[in-house]
Amino acid sequence: MAGISRGTPPEPPQASADPLVTLASLPGVADSVDSVRKGVDRVYGHRVMRRRSNEVTSEAALRGARGSAALSGADWALEEVRRRTDFGVEGEPRTVGAALRLTAEAGQLLSVWRQSPLRVLARLHLVAASGAGRSADEPGRAADDTVGRPRLGAEPVDEPLIELPLPGADEVAGRLDGLARLLLAGSEAPALVTAAVVHGELLALRPFATCNGLVARAAERIVLVGSGLDPKSICPAEVGHAELGRAAYAAALEGYVSGTPEGVAAWIAHCGRAVELGVRESTAVCEALQRGAA
Repeated sequence: MAGISRGTPPEPPQASADPLVTLASLPGVADSVDSVRKGVDRVYGHRVMRRRSNEVTSEAALRGARGSAALSGADWALEEVRRRTDFGVEGEPRTVGAALRLTAEAGQLLSVWRQSPLRVLARLHLVAASGAGRSADEPGRAADDTVGRPRLGAEPVDEPLIELPLPGADEVAGRLDGLARLLLAGSEAPALVTAAVVHGELLALRPFATCNGLVARAAERIVLVGSGLDPKSICPAEVGHAELGRAAYAAALEGYVSGTPEGVAAWIAHCGRAVELGVRESTAVCEALQRGAA
């Protein structure tokens, strides 16, 4: 991955039959993987998980959605997200509503992801941009044929919090196809590495006209759950990404996009730290449930 010019999404290494394993061997990545695994094992071993895991999953979903929305510019208090039922079609309410819908939808798409990652990404964008079950042909709603498909030609992208060079549509199509083939081929790499690459690629490419950050973080969640690392979806990486802050998130992504071994390793480590902070959040939920405080 070294030698790729700054601002260009990194090409997968070609020297290995399993390029994700190559990334797993980058300096510091094994330590991140080990730390994440130990943290996940600890929260899964909490006594509350034996009796009330569904409650922990539900709370993790809510907190993860809040975190993802915060990274997309709608930084609402958790209790505000919890109590609100009106999520409009514009501004911050729309962003929060999209994050909540994506979190709910992600768990329904695991089996499809294993067969067609691109189909899942299209569905995630449809859910985020227009809402599950809602049509662009509804009365009073302008048709938008960019929803649910990668951008074409010179179509613009509305992703103001990610200020990186935008790849052209042809490059996006080719790299999405390559990512899908990589995922369908399977890998022996740790789940954290695969999740970080999926997340990073989608942010670097920004394949959709809107909601790319929300979709990328939902895809990361799908990989972490579907891999078996977090099968009950109780370790919301979105919480950790938000806690680490947008500036650190953008800086780590810039390292990934640079294509250097150091930059890619730093992005994977950043994603690992986000998962660990998600673990800490759910551990606090478990403790609160145990005390009867939640």
